Amino acid sequence: MALSLLRLSIKAVIWFVVLSLALVALFRFVPPPITFTMIGDLLAGRSITNEWRPLDQIDPDMARAAIAGEDAKFCSHRGFDFSAIAGAAYRNAKGGRIRGGSTISQQTAKNVFLFQGGGYVRKAFEAWFTVLIEAVWGKRRIMEMYLNVAETGIGTYGAQAGAMRYFNHSAQKLTPTEAARIAAVLPLPKRREAVDPRGLVRRHGNAIARHVGVVRRQGLDACLR
Repeated sequence: MALSLLRLSIKAVIWFVVLSLALVALFRFVPPPITFTMIGDLLAGRSITNEWRPLDQIDPDMARAAIAGEDAKFCSHRGFDFSAIAGAAYRNAKGGRIRGGSTISQQTAKNVFLFQGGGYVRKAFEAWFTVLIEAVWGKRRIMEMYLNVAETGIGTYGAQAGAMRYFNHSAQKLTPTEAARIAAVLPLPKRREAVDPRGLVRRHGNAIARHVGVVRRQGLDACLR
């Protein structure tokens, strides 16, 4: 009995590895048709909007705003920012508002292949897919994927859909302020709006807007050029 369970477990692991490798290889070239988060919206009775755009058809300031707001070391790390993770763990241990230390690569792995929540089990799978996409996709594809599948509002996915929803024009024509406002929505897209933001969202968006130029001048987006 124990031997049979062991064999079954080994087969399951092998199949998971093969399937995950196949999906990562496939999505290196084609957009994912849907994500678990999108499915969750559909099951909740909400419609979804998602318009895929290649990275060169999204204003560069959108990627810079994402780097400024979410992951300043995006171009220099290999999927994980261990100092940010340690800092987040320290702050969370002290109590107060819970913060994560996830990189854009980790968020992309979660958004494309996994579901929200799930605790440490989901985090383990997230780490596996993060390693794979860093190795197979590279930084430009990771950012392109992130800016197309990240939730930018209720039922709204990607920079293009977010730009149309909030500013009524293409993501190819975003101003630094507009890009920063979309980036400010990303951590809590179901609770935040980029149009006439207030409070924390407004302050966060203004801070990101100020740092968009810093990202460009300091070459923090060099891996995307």
